[in-house]
Amino acid sequence: MAFRHVMSSELNLILLGPPGAGKGTQADRLRDDFPLAYIATGDMLREARTEGTDLGLKAQTYMEAGDLVPDELVIGIAVERIQADDARDGFLLDGFPRTVPQADALGEEMEKLGRGITAVLLVEVADDEIIKRISGRRVSKAGRTYHVDYDPPKHAGRCDVDGTQLVQREDDKPEVVTARLSKYHEATSPLIDYYEDQGLLRRFDGSRSPVEVHDHIRATLATLRLEDEL
Repeated sequence: MAFRHVMSSELNLILLGPPGAGKGTQADRLRDDFPLAYIATGDMLREARTEGTDLGLKAQTYMEAGDLVPDELVIGIAVERIQADDARDGFLLDGFPRTVPQADALGEEMEKLGRGITAVLLVEVADDEIIKRISGRRVSKAGRTYHVDYDPPKHAGRCDVDGTQLVQREDDKPEVVTARLSKYHEATSPLIDYYEDQGLLRRFDGSRSPVEVHDHIRATLATLRLEDEL
């Protein structure tokens, strides 16, 4: 399936990257820069369920049973979502598509709408850095977050505000992070190759500061717009 490269006045973006790469920060900055609807898979499914759409109600039966929502439903909900008023000038998809078949289906549906993907933004960070970032997190009982290297408390192991003990969440333990990264690479590597073959993939060094990553993304999008005008 060949994606239709579209710039025009809209920015239709897909955000890829491992957990802990700083995608959330970049998503927030892009939404400040451009009128983009931020569409994360989990939020998208919950919204469809809350609004009681036909597809949302069908997805709810799977979610309540603890089962994965079938591709055709996820794709249908995604296509409904990108047609909403707030996504008319562009959108930022995070967490979807997850597989090459989903990417194919998304491309086909967007073709029918006369729209296309502007770019796929891949924020890359080495696994050892990701493990250091996530496993170094410590959280207070009230939910305040610290990092043993990057943002340590004034007194080791204690919250600066209420003095309660800081703990490491189960999801932040190195072995859990390593397993999550393994699943990410297994699922995402085919997508990276897929979008690279389409000429849509743009790579960004997520080990740099958030400001530097943001500046690089903005410059890349500006270049794409300029190329489109020539």
